[in-house]
Amino acid sequence: MVRYVSSIISPSPIKPQPSSPIKSRKSLPAELQATFQESLQKEIGRGQGLKFSAHAEKRLKERQIVLAQGDLQKINNAVKQAEAKGSRESLIIYGDLALVASVRNRTVVTAVDGKSAGDHVFTNIDSAVIVK
Repeated sequence: MVRYVSSIISPSPIKPQPSSPIKSRKSLPAELQATFQESLQKEIGRGQGLKFSAHAEKRLKERQIVLAQGDLQKINNAVKQAEAKGSRESLIIYGDLALVASVRNRTVVTAVDGKSAGDHVFTNIDSAVIVK
């Protein structure tokens, strides 16, 4: 005789997991709020600032050209002017310094001083800005 054993295994009931409340910004410690705000402002500012390519940095070092914060601000303003006119690649003349900048990327791609600029031809530019 064949005997069948039937057993029903009941799964254990599913228990809801305790939920962790989502903390609002107000509940974060003040120092974390400040750190986040500073980081955010740096990132926003980074998108607006002027960058220098490795090639441009190398040229500046080779030619011993040091740009002060005021110089950088004037060059940045020149790039903004070129951008406002729809330029893509611009020659920035700043004193005896010539800089070629990618306006879209806000990046200076090369730098030439007055001593070295005598025999240079600047190509692939669509505008020039003279900074006074």
